[in-house]
Amino acid sequence: MELLNATKMQAGYTMGMAPDGRESLVVVVKGTFRFPDKPDQQPALAEQQFPLIMADTFEGEPGFSAPIYESEFAPKKPKCDVLLSGSAYASDGRPAKRVTVSLQVGDWRKSFVVVGNRIWKKGWFGVSSTRPELFAVMPISYGKAFGGTDTSHEKPQNHKFVLANPVGRGFHHYLSGKLINGKPLPNTEEEGRSIKKPGGEYRPMAFGAIGRNWEPRYKLAGTYDQNWIDNIFPFLPPDFQEAYYQAAPFDQQVPYLRGGETVTLTNLTPEGTTRFAIPTVEMPIVFFPRKGEKQETQGVIDTIIIEPDQRRFMLTWRQSYPLKRNMFDVVQVVAGVMPKAWYRAQATGKVFYSSLGELVAARLVEKEQ
Repeated sequence: MELLNATKMQAGYTMGMAPDGRESLVVVVKGTFRFPDKPDQQPALAEQQFPLIMADTFEGEPGFSAPIYESEFAPKKPKCDVLLSGSAYASDGRPAKRVTVSLQVGDWRKSFVVVGNRIWKKGWFGVSSTRPELFAVMPISYGKAFGGTDTSHEKPQNHKFVLANPVGRGFHHYLSGKLINGKPLPNTEEEGRSIKKPGGEYRPMAFGAIGRNWEPRYKLAGTYDQNWIDNIFPFLPPDFQEAYYQAAPFDQQVPYLRGGETVTLTNLTPEGTTRFAIPTVEMPIVFFPRKGEKQETQGVIDTIIIEPDQRRFMLTWRQSYPLKRNMFDVVQVVAGVMPKAWYRAQATGKVFYSSLGELVAARLVEKEQ
């Protein structure tokens, strides 16, 4: 199978499998764009295109730290993941104890409070926190959000953890002074709900991807019990849900983007407020099966990753083709806009040359042979 990339972006393909066992050919195109220099400018493709991510990457030890990027070869995403990896900036560069940050894409919006460093301390009247320190810039991630694990008990069966964010900070079940004194609080909080209790129930606040084994995502992966081992393996369990492939939390999943939506970043750049429009890009993906007519489809934007600290964002388009037997059902796939002359050459069995120079070079090679 040949993939022809007619874009100036990154493109790749993989095999996908539905819960019913049917396989599909999945094509992924990823474009990296620069933030515009002026509000009235359109984002342009970056000279250096960020590569497709082949495997999940993490801030630290895989599986025990916050995800940075997930593999971009998910078979299908029912919605669009809106993700951001960056930092909070105090207004006008003046250090502050608290800063409200927000991310808006079209009509969707999410915001929370970023707080300076604090620690827990145990006193006569219980556990309290120190006052927040001033900060000018504070990185945002689930590693700095509420959550974590409490493994201080000598018996492993008594260890406690936050299923929604086991890699976070601030959570403690056992509150003796020697265990909790000096331990950090999270640097993010919900608006209007400060974190005051180490064992309280608080929403972890960040804009990044959530772990595959975190709650509630892992529940979408289905049931892998003895019945699955005996009767269903190697296929997916019948209760598997494709929403499992969404890397963003539920409140950061939106309908597929179409291009033209306005992105507004508040206190996520040194400027305070940054706006740009998502570019409108035609992304045809054409499948040429071994038997039958070509299938013309359009890729859908199912992931946007915004990285304000690098002044860039990335869009991912995806489309799939159901297979009857295997990948060899498809001879060729074209991602992006090919010249009409290329399609005429395909239909007539001729060779397409993109320029006169390419034609001359081919003729010279033929003479030498």
